[in-house]
Amino acid sequence: MENITKLELTNEWDKTFPKSKKVNHHKVTFPNRYGITLAADLYEPKEAAHKLAAIAICGPFGAVKEQAAGLYAQTMAERGFLTIAFDPSFTGESGGMPRYMASPDINTEDFQAAVDFLSVQENVDSERIGVIGICGWGGLALNAAALDTRIKATVASTMYDMSRVNANGYFDAENSADARYAKKKALNAQRITDYKNGSYALGGGVVDPLPKDAPFFVVDYHDYYKTERGYHKRSLNSNGGWNTIGCMSFLNQPILQYSNEIRSAVLVMHGENAHSCYFSRDAYAAMVKNNPYIDNKELLIIPDTVHTDLYDGGGKDAIPFDKLEQFFHEYLK
Repeated sequence: MENITKLELTNEWDKTFPKSKKVNHHKVTFPNRYGITLAADLYEPKEAAHKLAAIAICGPFGAVKEQAAGLYAQTMAERGFLTIAFDPSFTGESGGMPRYMASPDINTEDFQAAVDFLSVQENVDSERIGVIGICGWGGLALNAAALDTRIKATVASTMYDMSRVNANGYFDAENSADARYAKKKALNAQRITDYKNGSYALGGGVVDPLPKDAPFFVVDYHDYYKTERGYHKRSLNSNGGWNTIGCMSFLNQPILQYSNEIRSAVLVMHGENAHSCYFSRDAYAAMVKNNPYIDNKELLIIPDTVHTDLYDGGGKDAIPFDKLEQFFHEYLK
């Protein structure tokens, strides 16, 4: 590949979870088709003697690979898979300028670029590749599965549909032409301000300190991103957040338009008490509607679980890793 950017990668173990003695770990880089170089942590079982099934993992939206994605990756490597947890374009240790931008197209491509990388590894079976997307990356993982026939199995965990939440607001409370117009007007005014300033204003990460009247989902995010539980110095949500205009294109570019044409296996899992559960319920219903390939599709609603419990287990082992292992062993065979 031409023009592969050399990235500055940290060599220290700076994850929000302890290092496992059961797997080997090292940093890797690879380009996407837009020429952006992505950074990833690669985890592989120690003493693997044959080609492995592989899984690419990303999310949550506004997080970095040292947080939930890395935990998923390391745990699935302990269970026999070669995995990578990668930072999306424009964030974390990955390349892309300007920083802190998001794109329905480029971020879907990031998953496909990860599949490119895994497909050519000597110790990977290129016919046995899956993906896991967490939070907003759950929706993008489904979007990638609808496009990329090389993806044989997909897990969307505690998913957001980023197009829907940007266009309609939380709980679809702003789902009107007037509300969307007001958002577009404000964002376009911000573009002029940014242009004049020669820099992009940050939208702000998770609010800190918490206001007394903060809704539960804000409290939930604060408990993860702003405490020792999940804070990371490179995480947008833990710090200054996306650029104010960073997610603008999601307003006008819906994802999941062809999700009901996904033929490969999909597991959508969500906590029943999560504020975001409606995204998974509705995405699953749309995916199986008029889809002749539904026998390999499943919606798993996990009792007594909120949104961030599926980031790190929430102190109660909420992430059903046994189920994930069974799912990928069944469909990456």
